[in-house]
Amino acid sequence: MPAGSRVYAVGDIHGRLDLLARLHDLIAADAAASDARRRVVVYLGDYVDRGPDTRGVVDLLMRKPLAGFEHIHLLGNHEDYLLQFLENPAVGPHWCSFGGLETLASYGVRLPSPFLVRAAEYEIARQALAEQIPPAHVEFMRDLRLTHQEGDYFFAHAGVKPGVALAAQQAEDLLWIRDEFLDSDDDFGACVVHGHTIVEAPEERPNRIGIDTGAFATGRLTALVLDGTARRFIQT
Repeated sequence: MPAGSRVYAVGDIHGRLDLLARLHDLIAADAAASDARRRVVVYLGDYVDRGPDTRGVVDLLMRKPLAGFEHIHLLGNHEDYLLQFLENPAVGPHWCSFGGLETLASYGVRLPSPFLVRAAEYEIARQALAEQIPPAHVEFMRDLRLTHQEGDYFFAHAGVKPGVALAAQQAEDLLWIRDEFLDSDDDFGACVVHGHTIVEAPEERPNRIGIDTGAFATGRLTALVLDGTARRFIQT
């Protein structure tokens, strides 16, 4: 990290407002013991779906709760799918199968049946979500960034495509890539900090650091702390 900067990268939150609030307290306490002149928190995406309180998580993130910090919010594939669903109910079956149902419930959408199986039902749910979700939440998600670079680190939700320059990465890979990235020993041009793929404990490799510890199911929400040449982790 540049001299005088301390960066905290937060892994996939997935509707766990309780864990996010707790992690913010831990980060604030950690930062208070630092003499860093510049403090940055980078959220790696996937704020919505799976956990019980997507609405509360987005509300909190929009308030930029860590005083004295720069707040950087990246786009995850789950936010991307939510935005797609608002435009096209045809993505409903896939989105709802991996967490969208919890997001609908968080915004007070009452489903027309226990299981959404017909196109008409997805359209009803889409219309209800469009009416219930605050416009500011939609704007927040549309404004999310794909990447952030800081010092010798490159931050992206899922990872990067090997063999492609960081400046030329495509959204599909930044949001969705797995094995091709995870199995690569390439020098990507920076150490990539990512979430998206759940690991039991933070995974450090020479070319990447994975910090999605499955908070929605495990209760472990992870932040990577970067200060100078040092790395460490904070967890709920």
